[in-house]
Amino acid sequence: MSDTVRIAMWSGPRNISTAMLRSFGNRPDAFVTDEPLYAYYLQASGSPHPMRDEVIASQSTDWHEVTDGLTGPVPHGKTVWYQKHMTHHLLDEVGRDWLHGVQNCFLLRDPRAVLASYAKKREERVRVEDVGIVQQAAIFDEVVARNDGAIPPVIDAREILGNPAAALGLLCERVGIPFDERMLSWPPGRRETDGVWARHWYEAVEASTGFQPYQPPPERLPEELEAIAAECQPAYDRLRRYALIPR
Repeated sequence: MSDTVRIAMWSGPRNISTAMLRSFGNRPDAFVTDEPLYAYYLQASGSPHPMRDEVIASQSTDWHEVTDGLTGPVPHGKTVWYQKHMTHHLLDEVGRDWLHGVQNCFLLRDPRAVLASYAKKREERVRVEDVGIVQQAAIFDEVVARNDGAIPPVIDAREILGNPAAALGLLCERVGIPFDERMLSWPPGRRETDGVWARHWYEAVEASTGFQPYQPPPERLPEELEAIAAECQPAYDRLRRYALIPR
């Protein structure tokens, strides 16, 4: 077994993904990377995200270069490399061989909860593909197929927020690293490892010092968002069946 653990955590937006980045970033043995394929995605897709030009200027837009780096040496001599990935950034033309060089994990969140948060940060009309849950299911299926049917770790934000120590303990066990109590809290503020887009998206997490208590999703969304949630729900429900559940 390798002494180095590279965790590629596949998530949609507004899914405690940055809180998870903080959690792993507070481990002394870990280096964290924030959405390394974001600039490539924006340039290739033309998507009009907030701070689009700044994001493109801040990272490599060559997916070959990015993915080669993600499977190379862990920066600063760390033994754990936590990589926060948005599922919709993995466009079809991106090669998949690099997925063998990381432990692919999947962070879920109820689509209603995602949409209620995401719509507040986007001025443009929200689309199904912006939520990332459908793409998440497709990446999950590809990872399973590439691993001869072995199910990769799946964790739901609901479990993490409901019992952070137990849920993160299960996740750490699955990826082969010891749980560290320092994953449960962190100092407030911005990090050097945050993407330049932190200024737009990370206000809440920059003020945080730990995981917030679980809040159930809204029972009803505006009609347009309700239709998107309904389209995303089957993919979420299917992946949810594999979620790690603390006893």
